Amino acid sequence: MKRFLEKRSSKIIGFVLFCTVSLAVFIPDFFSVFAQNAPQIGAEKAPVVVPDVVQQFNNSIINASQSVVPSVVFISVESERKSEQSELFRQFHDFFGQMPEGMQKVRGAGSGVIISGDGFIVTNNHVVDGAIEGKIKVILNDKSEHKATIIGQDPSTDLAVIKIEAENLKPVHFADANSIKVGDFVIAVGNPLGLHSTVTQGIVSAIGRGQLGLPRQSNYTIENYIQTDAAINPGNSGGGLFDLSGSLVGINSAIATENGGFMGYGFAIPVDIVEAIIDDLIEDGKVNRPILGVMITNIDEITARSLGLDKVQGVLVSDVMENSSAEKGGIKSQDVILSINEMTVNSVSELQNSIVLKKVGDKVQVKLWRNKKEITKTITLQERTDDVTVKTSDDDSDNSHSSNETVTFKDLGFSVTGLSQSDKDALKVKSGVMIKSVDRDSPAAARGIQPNGVITSADMQDIATTGQLKKIINSKKSGDAIMFKIKYANNHILVAVEIP
Repeated sequence: MKRFLEKRSSKIIGFVLFCTVSLAVFIPDFFSVFAQNAPQIGAEKAPVVVPDVVQQFNNSIINASQSVVPSVVFISVESERKSEQSELFRQFHDFFGQMPEGMQKVRGAGSGVIISGDGFIVTNNHVVDGAIEGKIKVILNDKSEHKATIIGQDPSTDLAVIKIEAENLKPVHFADANSIKVGDFVIAVGNPLGLHSTVTQGIVSAIGRGQLGLPRQSNYTIENYIQTDAAINPGNSGGGLFDLSGSLVGINSAIATENGGFMGYGFAIPVDIVEAIIDDLIEDGKVNRPILGVMITNIDEITARSLGLDKVQGVLVSDVMENSSAEKGGIKSQDVILSINEMTVNSVSELQNSIVLKKVGDKVQVKLWRNKKEITKTITLQERTDDVTVKTSDDDSDNSHSSNETVTFKDLGFSVTGLSQSDKDALKVKSGVMIKSVDRDSPAAARGIQPNGVITSADMQDIATTGQLKKIINSKKSGDAIMFKIKYANNHILVAVEIP
């Protein structure tokens, strides 16, 4: 019976298989009938065919990213600073006769760029400044860890060079700074928020950015940044900004932010400054920086008219340092610097950049605008030293002008009063008139004039009395601009105001 059932089952199974195969052969869509009810997951093909030119551009970003990532490192730093103690904590220790100078260990991180195969790395000075000896750690792209030592620091440009003991590293290639243009595509590589080897992409948004109000590490700060919209966040500092050929165009240094994170714009130190600084740091451990020795400010349309310029150009010298290259070469306050070695200068950052790339002892041709005509001075650049100070007023004005009573210039919105000899001695001026008050929302206030400054010259003429200043201002017509030289504390500023 059992055998009979087994034989019968085999015959039934065989018959079913035969029928199935036969149906599949004679009915091609047999299996699809059953498959029609199963859902299809995902589309059969991409919805867009990428144009060849776009694919090539995409590939160029990929190739550049892959080529430079091994040249960017992660830097971990441990430093010490005085711990903040609450007033209650201080009183507690005062009661028991103890007042410890508590030190707190602080850990920070940033990025760096390999500049030589044997371990020299450039980064931001603020990344490694104050580091405890032996507490700088570098992690390479291959995850290997190395201790680093500081070779040299330059707070003025926020650059530093460190060194690890390693061989056969991949250094970056330096781009030609003159080839960098607004609109160029760039990639930023670094370690934002501890995320190693992060690549972001954007364009060069602007070049020559300065006067950004960034935290100062030095009394003499050089700002001439590349602005980019490639995302730069905390931890990117010291990383590289690269073009699509994989060449270094700058060292990422700062972000424009109100909350500590990326808000659309970042700033990088341009490659020409980087090259000039790292050479000095590797060779001497410090920068032998030449300095022109002038206080300068940008020129706007009103200032240009007050100086007799037919267009906005150059930078205005508001003060000259004693014992400086500029003083020795004949540059004076209220000169306009038009060019250095025939390269036009139209901003503070452009002037700084033209000097920072020079060496101590270099001679430069400086074209000036003075008394409504162009002149040229040859200046020998000397090293920046601490004995270069702001020059005090050297006005040799005749103090015999008649009126020195308080005068109000209603249209301009300020009033002045005369100075006694004791006032002049205290303020360290030979002549001038004191700004007594400035009306809010007045033309004077809008241009930055504030009370308690001393007007030492107006319209390129030294001022001794209020009557003399009144005569100069009254000689101007509506639409004219007048330049004032004003002394506040130890500094002079130049302010141009349009006559309403």
